[in-house]
Amino acid sequence: MLAADGPDALSLSKVANLAGVNRGTAYQHFETRADLIDATVEWVSDHLASTIFGEIEAAATNFGEKEMGENPLFSAVDGLVNFAVDNPALCRIWLFEVLASRNPGEDKFFRQFKQSIQQVAESELAQPSIDVEALSVILLAGYFLWPVWVGSQAKSKKEREHMKSRMRREVLRLCLHGVVDVEDNGHILKFIREREKQRSGVAVDW
Repeated sequence: MLAADGPDALSLSKVANLAGVNRGTAYQHFETRADLIDATVEWVSDHLASTIFGEIEAAATNFGEKEMGENPLFSAVDGLVNFAVDNPALCRIWLFEVLASRNPGEDKFFRQFKQSIQQVAESELAQPSIDVEALSVILLAGYFLWPVWVGSQAKSKKEREHMKSRMRREVLRLCLHGVVDVEDNGHILKFIREREKQRSGVAVDW
């Protein structure tokens, strides 16, 4: 309900009806609609953090490595794109929260994501002068808004997978030529180019 209609459409009576309980029971847990919204978005932020933060953290600490035929940067980007496209409702709720918040930087998931970007920026593989907060906003906004375009354009599973691949390739391109210092770490670029061709059949030229 929150994902489809936004916070203004959410009410305790509607939630109680969907949950199959009476309004009195709902009010025992949430005194006001604001309490209900806060609890919902907090759960979503916690869920995002616990579900995909492991991949993000691995990419932040080992993104220049190759583990068991895979690169953590590729895995993290691929995982985030897949999660966002497969869970558009959660992405919308998180975006509603950020747009409504007076201090969006304090969101748990955003703080963890930003911390991971900070680790990357401080590593010896990164380019200098990365604005960590700005880059975090750019990446998360892209990940979580892309499902809106997928939903309006993709009419089949094949088309959805194609749009996932498009987003993955573009984020990887931005990371490799805007975050990673590929002049001194050409092996990362080489491996990810090969991995993308293996995954999607597309030979990227970036």
